[in-house]
Amino acid sequence: MGKNIETNWNDKEEQLKFVGQPIFKQVINLVEAIDLKGIIRKHNADYYYKAFKAKTQLVTMLFGILSRCDSMNEICEGLRALGGKLNHLGLEKAPAKSTASDGLRNRDNSFFETVYFALVHHYKSFLSDSRTYGLTFKEVLLIDSTTIRLFSDILKGVGRNPKGDGKKKGGLKVHMLIDAVQSVGKFIKITAAKVHDKNFLKSIELISHSMVVFDRAYNYYNQFAIWTTNNVFFVTRLKKNAVYKVIEVKRSHYKKKGQAKVLSDEIIEIEYHPEDKNGKPLKNVIKTVQLRKVCYQDERNRYYEFLTNNFDITAEEVAFLYKKRWGIELLFKKMKQNFQLHYFYGENVNAIYTQVWCTLIAQLLLTVVQKISNAKKAFSVVASLVRIHLISLLDVYELLRSTKRDYALRWKPPPAGQLCIF
Repeated sequence: MGKNIETNWNDKEEQLKFVGQPIFKQVINLVEAIDLKGIIRKHNADYYYKAFKAKTQLVTMLFGILSRCDSMNEICEGLRALGGKLNHLGLEKAPAKSTASDGLRNRDNSFFETVYFALVHHYKSFLSDSRTYGLTFKEVLLIDSTTIRLFSDILKGVGRNPKGDGKKKGGLKVHMLIDAVQSVGKFIKITAAKVHDKNFLKSIELISHSMVVFDRAYNYYNQFAIWTTNNVFFVTRLKKNAVYKVIEVKRSHYKKKGQAKVLSDEIIEIEYHPEDKNGKPLKNVIKTVQLRKVCYQDERNRYYEFLTNNFDITAEEVAFLYKKRWGIELLFKKMKQNFQLHYFYGENVNAIYTQVWCTLIAQLLLTVVQKISNAKKAFSVVASLVRIHLISLLDVYELLRSTKRDYALRWKPPPAGQLCIF
């Protein structure tokens, strides 16, 4: 009987994979792959701080984000309650709420931005997969933005004032450019919500023969003309009120209910006003650019009008590329559903930007953990398991990889006929 108990204890320990560090520390260890000290020196991030160092703030913010705390008070109290486990995280003691709030308010968010992109650069090849689209582009990039709502006294709102006693909502926009074969942001810009999406297109630098995909909120004909000159290709949707002239109809078909098919493939000409060096349109100058319009109906009879400057790929590939844009929608869905972006730990713009950058860092780290573990679990399950077992001394990769529904029993009853004193 004693042998049975010992055997089953070993079985359970083998399944749990106890380790000497909490799961949170195992996630934090992924940050050690970059030159964090060099980034701190570059930004002088510790220059004005004696106790609350930049790394301490990063660990504090990641603890709050991964555990989904609603306030800085919850974060500091949660760390204080950990007691002797803080040494695992490289912390001598839990920061005071006032100290952590001052650091969040005053330490420049550009430090956390640099940390994020250093991590992206380090794990870039690791996160890429072997999917190919059968296309001849150097890169297939996706662009979109998501709005995080705030009150207008923090960041200016957009749209009309509400009727009655309602308070106008402000907010910020996270504009993101991702590689179609990765699941992390390659280029990110955070702006006030009132900034038009098309302004983001001016900020990005694209190599020739790359393909960028975005929705019609980014329609910007002057930029389309520049990209066409530089052999940078795009796929988007045509605006409903677009004015254009049909130059040539290359293909035309009738609709067929329940069948995904290309309905037409046309070369069109669109007029636009070129811009000066300051980005202001020249009202008295009109130029034209030739683009390609593809009309497509999917299997659910939904109608789309796509716009591209690539005349070599097939019309079906144009529709296929736009379908890939859903990847960035899933990325935003992961960010908003699995991390705390409903409550902010600070009330000034720098604090809000810092929390957004730390959220992106947390999402990247969990994506790396998911990739290393080769787990088939959904990202939401990965985030939940890490949150529930954040301070457990378990192997995070075995936890995510395991598909067993229960653990072995500590004790098995003796065979029939054998006496048992328990």
